[in-house]
Amino acid sequence: MMVHGGYSVYGLKIGILVLDSEIPRIPGDIGNAATYDFPVVYKVVPGATISKVVGDTDPSVLNPFIKAARELEAEGCKAITTSCGFLASFQDVFSSAVNIPIFTSSLIQVKYVYSILPPGKKVGIITAEKDSLRLSHLEGVGIQNIPSKIVGLDGCAAFTAMRSPDPTFDPEVLRADMVKAAKELTSDGDIGAIVIECTNLPPYSADVARVTGLPVFDIVTMIHYIHMALEPKRYNY
Repeated sequence: MMVHGGYSVYGLKIGILVLDSEIPRIPGDIGNAATYDFPVVYKVVPGATISKVVGDTDPSVLNPFIKAARELEAEGCKAITTSCGFLASFQDVFSSAVNIPIFTSSLIQVKYVYSILPPGKKVGIITAEKDSLRLSHLEGVGIQNIPSKIVGLDGCAAFTAMRSPDPTFDPEVLRADMVKAAKELTSDGDIGAIVIECTNLPPYSADVARVTGLPVFDIVTMIHYIHMALEPKRYNY
């Protein structure tokens, strides 16, 4: 069997476009390499600050994102994701810019999740900031007509501290806020599964599942799903 070259490094299936910020990222966060049991490659997008991406994304960051995505593809990545779910608005723009799969947001999972739920059940969405989640984000990944209920962590002190000029936060405080949001989301009994939009929140997915008894999907579940598709398990028989 011949082995072919063409890249400087190998085995990097998943590339991650990261916002230009210095927020703390604990294990479970998309930006902590210890989150994965396989290698990933990160590329920080210069100038793509939180303030320019969350809510109405500043169009000036699109070209830097596209440039960075193309660099990851050239380096050998087989699929690309991003560290902010609010980039859902530009799913079509980014996917048209590269020749490999790119999934901008965990929200892409909402359509799939709804399709497997019993009739009458909605998809619950936990987002970083409900006030910043626009119709354009939902339309960007084709979920604007999916029956759903959205709650956000707007006003959460720990989340605000994480994004301050001196970024620090108490994970246990944020965990408590996530549990509170999950209970609020499911209080009417009409939620069949939960999708977490924010890529900083997967460290608390297990807590959300514990208090709700529901399946929980986040960006890390999606990364693992895509990685398994890129590198299917080989079975012995």
